[in-house]
Amino acid sequence: MAILAVNAGSSSLKFSLHPLHAGEVQASVLTGNIQGLEPDGAPEIGWTFAGQRHTELLALDPAQSAFVQALARLRALLAQLQGTPAIIAVAHRVVHGGQEFRESVLVTDEVLERLARLNSLAPLHQPHNLEGIRSFRLAFPELPQVACFDTAFHGTLPEVDYAFALPQSLAAQGVRRYGFHGLSYQFIMDELLHHSLRARGRVLMAHLGNGASLCGAKDAKSCATTMGFSALDGLMMGTRSGALDAGVPLYLMEQGWTHAQIEKLLYKQSGLLGVSGISADMRRLRADGSEAAKRAIDQFTHRVVRETGALVACMGGLDVLAFSGGIGENDAVLRAQVCERLGWLGVQIDPVRNAQASADLGAQAIHAADSLVEVWVVPTDEGRVAAREASRLIRQDTSSGAHPMQAERLMTADMV
Repeated sequence: MAILAVNAGSSSLKFSLHPLHAGEVQASVLTGNIQGLEPDGAPEIGWTFAGQRHTELLALDPAQSAFVQALARLRALLAQLQGTPAIIAVAHRVVHGGQEFRESVLVTDEVLERLARLNSLAPLHQPHNLEGIRSFRLAFPELPQVACFDTAFHGTLPEVDYAFALPQSLAAQGVRRYGFHGLSYQFIMDELLHHSLRARGRVLMAHLGNGASLCGAKDAKSCATTMGFSALDGLMMGTRSGALDAGVPLYLMEQGWTHAQIEKLLYKQSGLLGVSGISADMRRLRADGSEAAKRAIDQFTHRVVRETGALVACMGGLDVLAFSGGIGENDAVLRAQVCERLGWLGVQIDPVRNAQASADLGAQAIHAADSLVEVWVVPTDEGRVAAREASRLIRQDTSSGAHPMQAERLMTADMV
């Protein structure tokens, strides 16, 4: 048996299939993505199975939902691939759970309605996550759908960290820091607990990619993070501004900018792209070599170092530093630059280990033998965490007899 983990965007879908063995969720045996579902797009499905990459153009009827049609093709693909286990649930990454959803939950109509009220808190993610769930409920009506929240890992933040210096009337409305990338941080923490004896100490996790944030953890629980009320706060990102003086959007409003224009600026036209004027892709900026590209890279690196200092101060020191995300896992130069500037904390990396670290090798230690702080590269797997959550919830639900078919399948999976 297996769990299908998915992450739905505005015009794309990422998916991975995670088998169950002896009740434990395994690494994916199938990964893929569907893209080009926007109007006038070029819809395509790509997947990797048994070490082979395949792509296929999708011929969709413009009069029908592109997403639903694409999911019908995905369902047919899962049925035709030899050796793929039967799916017992679909696990969805949902960016925002608000104050109400601190744990993953089985999706119902009521749950969807409550989650839709949070759309304004994550306008570029939440509506598409929920639309993905609705489409999967149509395409896979016999399967339980599970919502897994990026905010849930940060449910342990102390009030002194999550509260804004605003009137309590606004706090009562849910205006507070939430934190994101929680599925990634949960995976990183689980890997560190497995590999490092210091993982229950003061840990700083750096999820660096197109979306970027830091999370400080003590006793394996989130205690400080850079993202806040929205996924805009904190670090500079691919196209997002990161932390910004609130006076800037106020000034833009005085200049006649609309809400839509400001939203587009902060979410889609800033960050690496905005500063460089070239690209949001760190790889392209590294290869470019221009002063504009260098300026953007230097600013990104500086913001990582600056925010690291703040979180280390909150934790009272640092025992473990872990890099993850597309940039964190693959950019050895950035890791070296960040760690060099954190040398005052006792951070020292082994240049050879750092250069050889690869996203294909799992968790890897890259610190020097005499480093006072352990440094790790931990390739993240948000889909596996979501699949674990779905497996846990389905087991709880089937214990009450709500889904006898899933209960029978889970018993079979435990015997494999």
